[in-house]
Amino acid sequence: MDYQSILKEIKLEIEPFLSEGNVADYIPALAKVEPNQFAMTLTLFDGTTYSIGCSDTKFSIQSISKVFTFTKALSLYGKKIYNKVGKEPSGNPFNSLVQLEYENGIPRNPFINAGAIAITDSLFTHYERDTFDNIIQFIKDISNNYELDYNEEVWRSEYECGYRNSALANLMKSFGNFENDIESVIKTYFKQCSIEMTTFELSRAMLFLANHGVDPITQKRFVTQSQAKRINAIMLTCGHYDASGEFAFHVGLPGKSGVGGGIVAVVPEVMSICVFSPRLNSWGNSLVGTKALELFTTKTGHSIF
Repeated sequence: MDYQSILKEIKLEIEPFLSEGNVADYIPALAKVEPNQFAMTLTLFDGTTYSIGCSDTKFSIQSISKVFTFTKALSLYGKKIYNKVGKEPSGNPFNSLVQLEYENGIPRNPFINAGAIAITDSLFTHYERDTFDNIIQFIKDISNNYELDYNEEVWRSEYECGYRNSALANLMKSFGNFENDIESVIKTYFKQCSIEMTTFELSRAMLFLANHGVDPITQKRFVTQSQAKRINAIMLTCGHYDASGEFAFHVGLPGKSGVGGGIVAVVPEVMSICVFSPRLNSWGNSLVGTKALELFTTKTGHSIF
C-alpha cells in the first residue's frame, strides 16, 4: 500500500478545515500555539515511517501521557489498580466533579482527569519523589528516544490555573481514594502533561501497544499481552472523553487524544499512528486530527471493525 500517497491525499482533503475549532486557550501557554499546524506519522513494525506536514515539530502531549502512566501503573499493580480507578466510559466532561462525587471518589476510567490523577497518585506511592523521573524514563524507553523533556512554561501555566484538577484530587482524598500529598502529585501530573514530543516520536512510542505489549523493533516487552489488550480496550472506549463513541464510530481504532492537539492510535499487528493539529472540537479533541484519522481508515481499510 502506498502510504505516502495516502497521507498526501489526506493533507489536501483536511486543509479546508484547518481554520475550524479553537486551541486550548484555558491553558495560557497553549493559547499561544500556532493554530493551523498539521502533521501525521505512521510507524510500521519494521521501523519504516511515513510522515506528512510538520512531523518534526514538538507539541505538548497533554492527556496522551495518561496512556503511558496507566500502562506503567498496570504493569506495577496489575488488577489491583482497578480498586482505585474504573474502566467504564464516563459520558461526561473530562474534568467533571459531579460524577466523581456521585461515585464516591472512584474515577470512571484512567483517561479522564480524575482517573489520571489517581493513577499518578498510585505511581507516587511506588516511586515517591522520583515519580516524574520514572514516568519520563518509561516514555523514553518505549519511544527509544532519550532526549525527551517537558516544557516548563506549559507546566507552570497549567499549575497556576489548575484549580479544578486540585479540586478533583481533594475530593478523592475526602473519600479515601488518594494516598499522597495532593500538591506534589498535582505538580507531577502537570509535568507529565507538559512533556513535548513530535508525531514521529509519539507514533514510535505507541508501537508496543500495536504488538501485544512488545516493541516489534527492539523486541522488548513492556506489558503482558493481556495488559496490552486491556489498555487498547480502554483507549477505544474512553480515549476521547465524552466523544469516545463518536471516535470509535468514525475512526474505528483504539486511540487517545490530548488538548495539545495530538491524537495517537494503533492498528493492531500493523502500525501505530500519531496526528497533530492544535484546533480542538467541542469535546476537546483535535478537529482536523480526528478527520484525518477517519480518512485514513476509510482509504486503507485499517479499522478493527
